[in-house]
Amino acid sequence: MDEPTDGLDPNQKHEVRELIRGLGRDRVIVLSTHILEEVEAVCTRAVIIARGRVVADTTPAALQARSPSHNAVRLRLRGPHAGLEAALGGLPRVRAVERLRGDNGSDAELRVLAADGAGIVDGVRELLRARGVQPDELRVEHGRLDEVFRALTAEGAESGGAAAGQVRREESN
Repeated sequence: MDEPTDGLDPNQKHEVRELIRGLGRDRVIVLSTHILEEVEAVCTRAVIIARGRVVADTTPAALQARSPSHNAVRLRLRGPHAGLEAALGGLPRVRAVERLRGDNGSDAELRVLAADGAGIVDGVRELLRARGVQPDELRVEHGRLDEVFRALTAEGAESGGAAAGQVRREESN
């Protein structure tokens, strides 16, 4: 199937995805798509092809784990929080802290990036608790397929990369 949900409204996309999942219970279905949302929504396997070569062949979850934002912790904070960014940056397995908006004296949104996709949310929570900081929001990002796709196909971006996914029933032995 080539771009099976392209141009469909959300209800139609849902119906087509359900149809694909149903067919995939006892068949292998190959999707050719640049719409990575489709890969996440219905595929059990993802193959990325760039410059005529397979550069990835794994599950969508394994691809997400290769994303720089895999296991990043996103925080929305209210009020002053001086020194918090430096403290977060000093935590074990933290690669960097990005300020997405705001500053130390006002509401802010931060993203704490994990080194090598390590699980850092517990350390972030402990640090916030120790400093008496109650975030308005704290969530873990799972990674983004588009980041991984761009990284894997960057050298051939002018010729384009293609993503293909398979929907199939997983056999258990």
